[in-house]
Amino acid sequence: MTNKETVKAKNVSTAPTENNNPDKANFVEETKQELAKVVWPSRQQLLSESVAVILMVTLVATVIYLVDKIFGWAAGKVF
Repeated sequence: MTNKETVKAKNVSTAPTENNNPDKANFVEETKQELAKVVWPSRQQLLSESVAVILMVTLVATVIYLVDKIFGWAAGKVF
């Protein structure tokens, strides 16, 4: 399917109904179908990646804090 055909297909599928009220049941059903396609992470993967994010945030915050303190100290010496 070419890009133009994809855009046309999207425009047709997202076109509102005649009375401009989207079908709520259709929306819920399509949402369930899309969520079924999602590849959810395992518990172990979720925990390990969460720990990695927390460690990186802590590391970056510590580096920023230290750089701020060093520049503050240096500015105090200069001025």
